[in-house]
Amino acid sequence: MMREFEIERQFDIKIEALKANKGVYYLKTNKGEKCLKKINYGPQKLLFVYGAKEHLIKNGFNTVDKYDLNIDGEPYALVNEDLYTLSQWIEGRECDFHNIEEVKLAASTLGMLHEASKGYDPPENSKLKSDLGRWTHLMNKRIKSLDKMRDMVRKKNNKNDFDLLYIKSMDFYKEIGKKALKTLEESKYIELCEIAENEKSFCHHDFTYHNIILDENNNCNVIDFDYCKREVRTFDISNFMVKVLKRVNWDIDFATAIIDAYSKVSPLLEIEYKVLYAYLQFPQRYWRLANRYYYNEVNWGQNTFGSKLESIINEQEAMLKFLEEFENKYITN
Repeated sequence: MMREFEIERQFDIKIEALKANKGVYYLKTNKGEKCLKKINYGPQKLLFVYGAKEHLIKNGFNTVDKYDLNIDGEPYALVNEDLYTLSQWIEGRECDFHNIEEVKLAASTLGMLHEASKGYDPPENSKLKSDLGRWTHLMNKRIKSLDKMRDMVRKKNNKNDFDLLYIKSMDFYKEIGKKALKTLEESKYIELCEIAENEKSFCHHDFTYHNIILDENNNCNVIDFDYCKREVRTFDISNFMVKVLKRVNWDIDFATAIIDAYSKVSPLLEIEYKVLYAYLQFPQRYWRLANRYYYNEVNWGQNTFGSKLESIINEQEAMLKFLEEFENKYITN
């Protein structure tokens, strides 16, 4: 149980009202509206995240959920071995990924975030978070794990609907996974990792609708930097793109709008398109869903898993058409 008086003491605030809201707490305090969040990782990682946000603010990108400091100057409270962060409550609505104008606004905001991230030296006691250079290995490992999960299913005596659907669909996703890996291996991925390393830039790593808050002035606020790390920026772009595309039936116009809006702020290099394409090809959502299911990573019901798998499989045709269009437009000379 969270001890409210400890939060009040450590952050030097008075809580007037408290309400649970989508995995965080909304607080009304004597110092304004705040967001209180329980953190499921250690203080060293948190210092990396805190430093990243402070770096963005220092570089003029200040539409983030800035952390409050406790009475000892640390960006957290420690209550019964649990870490809590306190930040400004950002009032607004989530970005609508069906609305191409809002998607463009989000894309240019991502470009500004990446530009402002350059030159980040994490605080001394922080733990460096980086996926630079890891994606060839990660793709390879995840392709192999598709086989491992199929072997697990085959050993089951009572196969349910999810199992049968997984067995039936797995080969398709394994093949496009292999294609994605080949694209990545033939790209200038390592060169781009070296550029990101030298620029000391970072990615948000979870740039999606519920972390993009539009306020009353239509400013694009970015929240929840828990997963931010050193990474090539095409990862953030592709991740954002797929989150949009799955909602608009893989409409190439939305992908083009994202690239154009982003590039106005931060032009993409010619060699980045192939890496972006590799990420778009890779069946990350399929792998992740199966992984969550077979390794009990989340407690969703059987029906939720089944309908999510069906909806990914139902996108196959639209996704393949999109990938072909994208390749013709941006990759093939």
